[in-house]
Order: sequence, then C-alpha cells, then structure tokens
Amino acid sequence: MQGIKTFIPTEQKAAYLNQLLKVGFDTVDFGSFVSPKAIPQMRDTSEVLQRLDLSASASKLLAIVANRRGANDAAQFDEITYLGYPFSLSETFQLRNTNATIEESVERIEQIQNICVKEGKTLVAYLSMGFGNPYGDPWNVEIVQKWSNRLAEMDIRILQLSDTVGVASPESIRYLFSHLTPNNPHVEFGAHFHTTPQKWKEKIQAAYESGCRRFDGAIRGYGGCPMAKDDLTGNMPTENMAWYFQDQKEDTGIDFEAFREAMMMAGEVFPN
Repeated sequence: MQGIKTFIPTEQKAAYLNQLLKVGFDTVDFGSFVSPKAIPQMRDTSEVLQRLDLSASASKLLAIVANRRGANDAAQFDEITYLGYPFSLSETFQLRNTNATIEESVERIEQIQNICVKEGKTLVAYLSMGFGNPYGDPWNVEIVQKWSNRLAEMDIRILQLSDTVGVASPESIRYLFSHLTPNNPHVEFGAHFHTTPQKWKEKIQAAYESGCRRFDGAIRGYGGCPMAKDDLTGNMPTENMAWYFQDQKEDTGIDFEAFREAMMMAGEVFPN
C-alpha cells in the first residue's frame, strides 16, 4: 500500500487486512511506523491496527520501522511480532530510503535490535539491493556476506535478501543462497523479490531449489520500487507463489477460498 499516492481510507485498509488474516499466511506486513511526510499512506498505521481482528488468526504482524523512534512506537503494541528494517547494501539507496549512510544505518539497526530484545519482538532485516543495484555502487557476494555476518553478530536471525529493483537472475539467486546459508546456519535467509510478469517463476524456483523457505509477496504484484529500471517491475505476486508451492506439494496453510476473496478485495482497494 505504501507506494499508492491516493490515500486509502483507514476502514478500507483494515477490512482488506482482516481478510488477509483469514487466509493463513505466516506473517502479514500491515503497516509502517515512519514519518508521515516520507510515506503519507501509512500515517494511520496505529488506527488500522486497532481495527484488526486477530482473534481467529494465527498470522503474525510485521511493521516496518526506519529508526529508533519508530521502533519504540511499534514495540508498544503487543499485537506486533516483527519489526522490519530496510538495510541497504547500496550507499546511494540507503541515503535515499532512510536518509542515512550505511554506517549510520548500522547504528540504527543495533538500536532497533536492542529495543526488540527488550520488548520481546523479533527484528527482520531486509538486505535491500541484495542482488545488485543500478547506481554503480560496489556489489558482490563478499559484500553481502560481510553485512550478513555483521548483522548476525547482533543476533539478528532473519535476513530477507531483497531484489529491490528486479535485477536478480536465477544464477545470482542460487549463488547467494548457496554461499550465505552454510556460513550462517542460525540465520533464516528469506527472499523479497521484485519482478517483471515474465520472470517471477525462475526467481522463485531458483530460491526454492536453493533451500529458501521464507518468501515475501503482494497480491497481484501491486507495489514496487520507484527506482526500478522497468515500469513493469513490481512486487512478487503472492498468488503465483501459492500455486507454485502447491505444485511442489508444500503445505502452505493457505485457505484458498479466503485467498480468492482477498484477491477480489485487492482489485477494489488498489487502482488499476
């Protein structure tokens, strides 16, 4: 939702999220505790949270934060399990995304991790530009390994490798997962892919065959990164992943009837 410029009414957000909570997803990324000036769409996250019905859902809630203040705000809610922080491997993108250098971001994420430990939350670090970047900043597997190790030393146990601008190839996906996972056996490496409509399957297949079992998605692929090179690059469609994992005989826990209802609602919530 955060990339939609037209403000989605609070009640409509909550109704859509309540439907997602019926589907059976492990985690629902429901909002952001960030500056309203930076992301106006998420200015009502606290109000949305108050309208969510978690009584019959096993799904956990995740909120994105960008600094200590946001983490403190989010940590006050018992309903939230995960705090997500976008940690970029590109200096240029880190400055654009959070107005901080990578080293400043290290300090921020350490502060957020301390808050999570104190308040009983779990930090999910998104390694943005994890598969390369369009800015010419240095990138290779050694750089990804370096920052993965540094975050793991902070006892951060969930790292989402993020293909923020849709540049990942099946080869780079297999290469990264095959090198990172053995070196950090106590870390759960997940995949946060952006993709064009034609390339979703090869990315999911490469990650799945490389042992990844934590995947992010967005229904119908809505959203994306405004810095993507291709206007057709959006989020990984959740429905495509659900069908793929069904073909692999994986028990996803998804209620497909509730999922179909959520997909219908998505068409009403998001503009074409």
